[in-house]
Amino acid sequence: MSAPEKPQLIIVTGVSGAGRASAMRVLEDLGFYCVDNLPVALAPNVLELTAGRDPALKGVALGVDARERLFFPHWPRIFAELEASGIRPEVIFLDAADDVLARRYSETRRPHPMAQSGRSVTDSIRLERIALAEIRERANRLIDTTALTVHELREVITAAVLGSGTGSRMAISIVSFGYKYGMPVGMDLVLDVRFIPNPFFVPELKPLTGLDAKVRDYVLEQPEARRFIDEVGKLLDFLIPLYQREGKSYLTIGLGCTGGRHRSPVLAHELMERLQRAGFEGTVRDHDIAH
Repeated sequence: MSAPEKPQLIIVTGVSGAGRASAMRVLEDLGFYCVDNLPVALAPNVLELTAGRDPALKGVALGVDARERLFFPHWPRIFAELEASGIRPEVIFLDAADDVLARRYSETRRPHPMAQSGRSVTDSIRLERIALAEIRERANRLIDTTALTVHELREVITAAVLGSGTGSRMAISIVSFGYKYGMPVGMDLVLDVRFIPNPFFVPELKPLTGLDAKVRDYVLEQPEARRFIDEVGKLLDFLIPLYQREGKSYLTIGLGCTGGRHRSPVLAHELMERLQRAGFEGTVRDHDIAH
């Protein structure tokens, strides 16, 4: 008789204002027992208390911020102890651009949790990033919420968790973006598609986006675009099974053009269709298409 599987443990952290509370609500809806700001060292106790109580329970999700002083100075030891007991924590790190974080705090009029007397929001964000730098590097999944709606965040979290929970499926996400706005965080692979002629300079196509059929046809009529999809598809056919073999649950691929409105959205959706025909599953997010 095989031993029962260990329940899943997800640690949700990231910079303040990036959406941790929203992510925790999504995980609760997905069937996780969620606790915010519980010392991570107590995670085995929570897992033990919840084990077997509810067959529908997927696992435990802990929300942790930079003020959790019992965790951040000692997280390598705590993770080693968890893994020694058969619990492999998955870390989801939420991030967003500094100006967006500052605007969110301005709109809500809430003080930043790292703020002290006389410290600005900008300085607080910078100090928090320093405190979180190591756990960010350890994270299994980086999610940039800069341009995400609450609905889109739900989709991204759901894809990430379902991918990590199955053990046999990888959650693949393709993100189109514009280099002029900066590269989104959390990319595993990034490919520059600015070598393709730009529809921006075609007057009738300029106001449209890569979701319009005319732009799609223009981009895909370029021989190098079709060749790009074929060659990158072959590369991913080779890489994805190897990533899965090593236990990687998520793969985020960035495709960037100048503004993120025309070429990269077309190719992102076309590449995803190619992956789906090959039997893979995933989602597409057009990061800068609304600019």
